[in-house]
Amino acid sequence: MRCPFCGHSESQVKDSRPSEDNSAIRRRRSCPECGGRFTTFERVQLRELTIVKRSGRRVPFDREKLARSVAVAIRKRPIEPERVERMISSIVRQLEGLGDAEVPSSTVGGLLMQHLKALDDVAYVRYASVYRDFREAGEFATFLGEEGLNENLDDGR
Repeated sequence: MRCPFCGHSESQVKDSRPSEDNSAIRRRRSCPECGGRFTTFERVQLRELTIVKRSGRRVPFDREKLARSVAVAIRKRPIEPERVERMISSIVRQLEGLGDAEVPSSTVGGLLMQHLKALDDVAYVRYASVYRDFREAGEFATFLGEEGLNENLDDGR
């Protein structure tokens, strides 16, 4: 494994253990060149997934891009990182379990919205506002009414 700090082509594994949900192996590594320490995760990959964008363009599935989208949605929310990691792993397993190597981006977005709704209403609305491309406040109000979230947000929850 290449060192992310100095680029040295080898590193040493100092510690290995299963992740919280046993879906990955967490490895602590150190670089013999610069002494830097970093963590890597090893996961089972059932198949190479390709995401088909709305434009028809095809791109390889990137778990990190999914994690970045979630991070933006949950920013400054009181959500434990372990819950987020379990949610992302669950979404990836669902995508791999679909049986198709090519998955429409709308499927990924829909799954993420389902999981965010169960995780946190505010994160769900944040993601939906970008995913559904809201252009004005009225669209938020309509969406919140359709989702039954107005009551939750009105009473301070």
